Amino acid sequence: MKCRVKEGDLTKETTEVLVLGGCEDEHTVPRACREVDRALNGQLHELRTSGEFTGKTYQSVLIHTHGALPAKRILLMGLGKKKTVTLDRVRQAMGAASKRIRQTGASEFVAPVLETGAARTSVSDVAQAMVEGAILGGYRFTQYRSERERPSRDIRTMTLLTTQANQIRDMKAGVRRGEVSASATSLARDLCNHPSNVMTPSRIVQEARTIARDCKLKLTVLGRKEQERMGMGGMTGVSRGSQEPPQFIVLDYAGGRKTERPLVLVGKTITFDSGGISLKPSEHMEQMKADMTGGAEVLSAVRAAAQLRLPVNVVGILPAAENMPGGRAMRPGDILHMLNGTTVEVQNTDAEGRLVLADGLAYATRFRPAGIIDVATLTGACIVALGQFAIGMLGNDDRLKAALRTAGEQAGERVWEMPLWDDYAEQLKSDVADMRNIGGRGGGMITAGVFLSKFVGDCPWVHLDIASTDWSLSERPCISKGPTAVGARLLVQFLINYASRPER
Repeated sequence: MKCRVKEGDLTKETTEVLVLGGCEDEHTVPRACREVDRALNGQLHELRTSGEFTGKTYQSVLIHTHGALPAKRILLMGLGKKKTVTLDRVRQAMGAASKRIRQTGASEFVAPVLETGAARTSVSDVAQAMVEGAILGGYRFTQYRSERERPSRDIRTMTLLTTQANQIRDMKAGVRRGEVSASATSLARDLCNHPSNVMTPSRIVQEARTIARDCKLKLTVLGRKEQERMGMGGMTGVSRGSQEPPQFIVLDYAGGRKTERPLVLVGKTITFDSGGISLKPSEHMEQMKADMTGGAEVLSAVRAAAQLRLPVNVVGILPAAENMPGGRAMRPGDILHMLNGTTVEVQNTDAEGRLVLADGLAYATRFRPAGIIDVATLTGACIVALGQFAIGMLGNDDRLKAALRTAGEQAGERVWEMPLWDDYAEQLKSDVADMRNIGGRGGGMITAGVFLSKFVGDCPWVHLDIASTDWSLSERPCISKGPTAVGARLLVQFLINYASRPER
């Protein structure tokens, strides 16, 4: 979708659909829409008084103008109570609007900048949220459908309208951020929607090469022999049962000063997780093609930093492997020697994500980073604890956690902190090795985080468990069924905020 900004008048815009917002506690037509209502002989006012349009959250009403305006149709979108209209409410409303517009067969639409109830919300941030919502709401993955089964055409153009010329520059900046951020989510969704017979660790390398070439990034790929030579027992152990060779991928974006320490993002990239010898139940196992969501989000976030030319140094690490049973597969009871020298007793081969992440985190410390953030579909316990609307967060650095919390609120991809107390480390004690890879049934999300904490040294570090949010069984305004890539925009927003710190 191409997104444009222009100065104009609602009553003079020629478009297939004109999108207008309305709040639940507005009893008359908003001032900005009164000329439109007058041209329609009071239709908007009548919809209000009759109760056909109440302004409730994401309610929509479509009316045809029949030549009374240059716009062919008007789409009224409900925003809820005025004081509760947040950036995410705007984002979700535009996602719902995008889906409704596509149903009409329209290929373009115009919308004025919507108002929020939050104080000090910039027009740039609103424009970003609107663009993100429109693009994400229109997302579909149709690559494997035959031509006759492909759905209706997509929306090609979105135009944001303002009556104030002095807002255009800020709106364009917001639109650019919105396009890149939404594109990061779309890329991650695409990668995770591909089946695992296509999106193998080697295919992830191809995708990384394309991004490195297009964005002029440094790319390093370590194969199985290099991993064995370096002592990456987690990577080589998890991948032993698969015919697909493991790939350890490092992307380096140098947008900041040479002396500035980088941020390192590490993403779990298990392209298919059968559970290995500790085989998963067959029900919903097809969803395990998205066990690489963390890596897909890291890949897309590094690309976004480069596309936005953020003045930061970012390293993305993707430990990519497939977890399969087989004659050479890792077994319960095996002991692995990890990159940092720690020995780990494997008590469950389905707790493989933390093993590849452990090597990824240990490798990340070599960059002497300003901070490490890992993102992973790590534990079913996270789903039990948080449902599908929050990302689990654990870490050892309060400033880094606070920055991610702020970015999550801005992006509408919220995090919820869990404790990282030493008490939980008792559950990881092994009789035969330094530690074991599971901590029992209680506090599973926390013990997984404690496990990872043993591989970051004294670096500032945060772990994001996205198992709760990475797959949706139903369609929502900005989310399609299947892989959601929730977490990608959180990382992008965090990098945007980090790049604009006053102390820089």
